[in-house]
Amino acid sequence: MPPPPTTSNGTAAAPPPTTIPLSNALMTKLKPAKIFKGAVEPTPPSTPVARSHQGPRHITAITFDDRGDQVLTAAEDETFRLYSCKTGKHLKTLYSKKYGVDLPRFTHRHTTVVHASTKEDDTIRYHSLHDNKYLQYFKGHSGRVVSLEVSPIDDGFMSGSVDKTVRLWDLRAPTCRGLLNLPASPIVAYDSSGLVFAVGVNHYSRILLYDQANYDKDPFLTITLEDPTLALVSYPPRPIYMTSLSFSPNAKYILVGCSGDAHYILDAFEGHLLAKLEGHVGLERRRIDAPQTIDPSKGNSGEEVSWTPDSKYVISGSLNGKIIIWDVQNLPVRSGVVDLKAHPARLQPLTTLDGHPGPSRCVRFNPRLAMIVSAGAELAFWLPDQSADNEEIAKELLRKK
Repeated sequence: MPPPPTTSNGTAAAPPPTTIPLSNALMTKLKPAKIFKGAVEPTPPSTPVARSHQGPRHITAITFDDRGDQVLTAAEDETFRLYSCKTGKHLKTLYSKKYGVDLPRFTHRHTTVVHASTKEDDTIRYHSLHDNKYLQYFKGHSGRVVSLEVSPIDDGFMSGSVDKTVRLWDLRAPTCRGLLNLPASPIVAYDSSGLVFAVGVNHYSRILLYDQANYDKDPFLTITLEDPTLALVSYPPRPIYMTSLSFSPNAKYILVGCSGDAHYILDAFEGHLLAKLEGHVGLERRRIDAPQTIDPSKGNSGEEVSWTPDSKYVISGSLNGKIIIWDVQNLPVRSGVVDLKAHPARLQPLTTLDGHPGPSRCVRFNPRLAMIVSAGAELAFWLPDQSADNEEIAKELLRKK
């Protein structure tokens, strides 16, 4: 029997994802099984009026460990909160009052995370959840980190900042091992093999694909994100503001999360725009009653849209608190020269789930379990509603009698 696979530092690598038999029937039966109402500390009474008018504090990011056993939240109250996905219990709360916390990402150990800072400086921190200590500081960015991703195969990770740079890091060294200078604030993503990464550049509507082993060379593919259907709404069309990138687990597609009322799916090999995902309310605004700004902005967007582990569905949050699910199993196939004037398929939701309290700002599907975790002012665990199945079984038994 061959030895188990290991990462580059010799630790055991996470086993391949367990096959989750997701179906349209199961996805439409997801219900909030548990809601944590104390997942964020309330805004203190002494808070300045300008800040208090923004409403309650939010959870800003969530991350699962490799096995899907635990989920960690980061919030505007400057806390981490760790939860068990299997028992549905809150395990511990850790504070980061000095530096703030955003974009936590589990490493390949279930006891450590890297995260961005929200005050003091723009250092990325390597944090032990076991004893609440910092293990390493990664300094270099001169502006807030707005995108942070861990390599799926080793101890590498990368960050994008408003200082218009992407930095490539290794957990074992405090200095970055690679630097990309961009013309605007970038967002980043690894593909599932860890051999390719993507950099999205707003204002230029470009997505650059790099070979991980040759990141100092030019990108091997430059994709232009242009949606001709926007001209049907207004002219000139409102620009697209990208807030997240994620490759599908099967590596065929790139999901582009945006702060407006649409997300996009691109072909990862040639860059064709395949689908426009509609039916949600974008998170560019903090509240549903807030007016839209003239120029698009990130707002609260960035953590609300993601793939299911089997690449069959995309799930997203919405400003109105709903959870949107799109079936993306039958995307159009395009090849050859990219036609920027070709209209994408406009996909409507398979289902829209009710029940989340307040804006659903963060939405992720568990990598191992049939479970969605969503967050905003509160935290919710979504599981398939078994009562509907039990009713069908009872009806079938009565028919047989």
